[in-house]
Amino acid sequence: MNVQQRILDFVKRCNWFLFFVGSAFALINQSPKFAAGFLAGGLIVTANFHLLARTLKGSLAPGRLASSNVVLAKYYIRFFFSGLIIFFLMSRHVVDPLGLLIGLSVVVVSITLATLCELTKHIFREAVEG
Repeated sequence: MNVQQRILDFVKRCNWFLFFVGSAFALINQSPKFAAGFLAGGLIVTANFHLLARTLKGSLAPGRLASSNVVLAKYYIRFFFSGLIIFFLMSRHVVDPLGLLIGLSVVVVSITLATLCELTKHIFREAVEG
């Protein structure tokens, strides 16, 4: 398996792991609004990440190259609806803004962890070979 696929698989698994662990922690230890914010933010960002990965995989497949305009249009449509959902949740005071922000950070944390793991593998591989 190449490095890019390994990182993508790690990020996908880590997204769901962080989402479920964070949700459980928020439901047990935080207020209902904070937990709702974490749940909503985590679902929004994780769903967007998976949809983006599917869009890119489909549009870059050999023989099915899609126009960059199509990819960008799908991206902006998702962005618009995500913004609309976040606006609705915040304007109606359904969720705690801090919980929502932390939930929206799930993918960033997953990507950071994937990068650190790959760097660690690379550094140790060079140390052993060198």
